Amino acid sequence: MARLVESVVPEYGERVRWEKVITKELAGAKRYLSLSKELGRPAPVPSIYIDGELTFDTTPESETLKKILNKLLSS
Repeated sequence: MARLVESVVPEYGERVRWEKVITKELAGAKRYLSLSKELGRPAPVPSIYIDGELTFDTTPESETLKKILNKLLSS
């Protein structure tokens, strides 16, 4: 899923900021626990959160991700 985001995000330049959470690293493990707590259950891996909300828990098509990003950026 990270490869999908890495391939789509450059089209948006500085308008989109993203973070890859690596759970094998301390900071990533803490972030995962925080996301899981907010969700009320273990956060799915892999997943895509947008503005702190779980948006995808399975890998979407690139056009689907672009559609969501375009909608959010136009509002």
